[in-house]
Amino acid sequence: MSERLILASGSPRRKALLEQVGLEVEVFPSQIDEAIREGEDPRSHVQRLAMEKAEDVARRSQEHWVIGADTVVVVDGRILGKPETSEAASAMLTALSGRDHWVLTGYAIVRRKEGVATGRVVETRVRVKTLRPDEIGWYVRTGEPFGKAGGYAIQGAGCFMIEEIEGSYTNVVGLPVCQVLESLRTLGALEAR
Repeated sequence: MSERLILASGSPRRKALLEQVGLEVEVFPSQIDEAIREGEDPRSHVQRLAMEKAEDVARRSQEHWVIGADTVVVVDGRILGKPETSEAASAMLTALSGRDHWVLTGYAIVRRKEGVATGRVVETRVRVKTLRPDEIGWYVRTGEPFGKAGGYAIQGAGCFMIEEIEGSYTNVVGLPVCQVLESLRTLGALEAR
């Protein structure tokens, strides 16, 4: 890496994905409001939040490259949040059961020193098998659905329910690594490998 890289996210999964490909990152979570704005579609929502997160941290770290990201799960055109109760987790998993849904991650890369601010949205289609009530109950009891977009973690025990994906696997985990690396390389934030 030729420059310091900052991740504007407290997500341990995003940090681990970047470290897995050999990047050294520092974590400075942004402090922005992540509420959905009235009339905002899922693509616009994740792209806006990614940029706002990156800009928020870049204001305090103007010399450095900052990556912001936001991931949502979308079914029937609506965003499923992060369940906080067993009931909410069960309802989300029931809504996903036997169907396709989309995972959208918006990412933004900002370096204020040079006036760079770019972003993109990556989509992945995911098919969940038809879940039996006892499978939903078991998975909710693992505690894994809580705090996860759509109520599951593909990289954890939640992998048991995934029949098929089309697109970036790492996008479903929380950051489309291939696309982020290409963007960083294009911007000159990475040395040639």
